[in-house]
Amino acid sequence: MVPAVADSAFLEQSYDAYSQVESEFQQVMDESLHPRGPGMLADMVAGLGLPAGAAALDVGCGEGGDAIELARRFGLQVLGVDPVRRQIEIAQQHLADAASNQPGLSQVVRFARGKAEDLPAGSDSVDLVWCRDVLVHSDDFGSAYREFARVLRPGGWALVYQMFATSRLEPAEAARLLPVLGCAAPSMRPDHAEAAIEAARLRIARRIVLDSEWGEYAQESSGAGGRQLLHAARLLRDPSRYIRRFGQANYDIALADCLWHIYRMIGKLSARVYLLSPADAG
Repeated sequence: MVPAVADSAFLEQSYDAYSQVESEFQQVMDESLHPRGPGMLADMVAGLGLPAGAAALDVGCGEGGDAIELARRFGLQVLGVDPVRRQIEIAQQHLADAASNQPGLSQVVRFARGKAEDLPAGSDSVDLVWCRDVLVHSDDFGSAYREFARVLRPGGWALVYQMFATSRLEPAEAARLLPVLGCAAPSMRPDHAEAAIEAARLRIARRIVLDSEWGEYAQESSGAGGRQLLHAARLLRDPSRYIRRFGQANYDIALADCLWHIYRMIGKLSARVYLLSPADAG
């Protein structure tokens, strides 16, 4: 931040000392820090050594891509659940498309309506709970974690990816962003999440704080971060262009989605990955 009144020390540092290293500094910042991307989650599943035919539950399956990939890559029997009917319909179509090339998929993957707080699965019936970027939408994720504990068999695992707010996210920013995206404020706090995990009698076997890694990965691999920034700039500069065509509610969601990814890149949001097991399993 530039001082309100530029003093001689600032001028010396900025226009003399810094200028002498600026070119080299820029070159070093251009070097990748080798961020991990979403593929790390499947790699973690690979490390669990689940046998073919093990039962997996994809909580908040969306359009079904992860559920289908879990079955395809690891031979798991997967139930994908989501509370949104349209998501289930799309997932079923994606399964039909995938099964046209790999017919066995239709025998091991299925989709059903359901939510994290009330899973359509029996107690001690699941070897893997997969929950990616879902619990931010839960206003009672204590119930969600209790459901994970209920359905897991002894020796089973839950793999949870969840986004959290950091101290860099200003209260006014949170108040504008979170309601638009259906995020419950308590679910954005890692201390609340970890307290709920403990209360559900789940053990954190591994905790990975990702900070900006997935955002960096997306930018380096496809330029997605820069595209989100450009879209946010356009949305903010000429909102009426988009509101006239798509409506205020859709405009608000589009802008919030862009800011979500931008905030992850600059440290206002940070994801964590939890690998959990039933506490009684030791």
